[in-house]
Amino acid sequence: MNRITTLIENSPGEHLALRSEHGLSFCIETGQHMVLFDTGQSGAFMSNAAQLRIDLGKLEYVVLSHGHYDHSGGLRSLVELTEKFELVTGPGFFNEKYAERNGSYEFLGNNFDLDFIRSSSLRYSPLSDSMRELVPGVFVLGGFPRIHANEVINTRFKLATGTGFVPDRFDDEVMVVVDTPRGLVAILGCSHPGMRNMLDSVRERFGKPIRAVLGGTHLVEASGAGLDASIRYLQDSGIGAIGVSHCTGLSAMKILGDSERRYFHNRTGTSLALD
Repeated sequence: MNRITTLIENSPGEHLALRSEHGLSFCIETGQHMVLFDTGQSGAFMSNAAQLRIDLGKLEYVVLSHGHYDHSGGLRSLVELTEKFELVTGPGFFNEKYAERNGSYEFLGNNFDLDFIRSSSLRYSPLSDSMRELVPGVFVLGGFPRIHANEVINTRFKLATGTGFVPDRFDDEVMVVVDTPRGLVAILGCSHPGMRNMLDSVRERFGKPIRAVLGGTHLVEASGAGLDASIRYLQDSGIGAIGVSHCTGLSAMKILGDSERRYFHNRTGTSLALD
């Protein structure tokens, strides 16, 4: 079966045996190939995969969208099951990520470091170009031009350096695109570099229409003109199916739900058929 299954997301779906948590994990199955995009914050996505009869032992690649715990936290549990896959991240993925609140700092990063990867038998390949085809029709993209000035990153997000904390530009963030006969399916982690920046980059690099968009848009922190522009973008973009959730935020999802027949709440257990 050719499909994209949401193994975990913030919201439960109709299958009440599945566990949900603040995080994302997508299993992409195309032909004989299987790619995982993000691992949620714990190993819960693995028990969900078992409930859905998805054999994660068949994984060829695991792509982690960026170095925040709710997208990478389940990797340790996955490595206990299998080390046969290749891990792909954006450059700078292991830079330590924090959130700043009134002069205090809270760690938001990965529960593993590069030494953990080296001590395993995993193959590890940080993305060295702006686009790479993993298996036929499944691509990982990074290096997104920042062309929309009102897509701004909250200044509370920081990177720890040897000399202190600096703003996090999320240059490590990557996304996955599946090229299908009916158009592109764009899968977003959190869209910290800007949802419109990322989706415009997809259109430019492939020269094809986007059939569907899934994942997180980080509109939860957008407001004013920036939020309005992002909602209009999704409404006017010609995307056939809009399955955004996670960090999209309740307000933005309600606006889309009330105004867009193309919108569906992509939640734990949701599958999008690619045939």
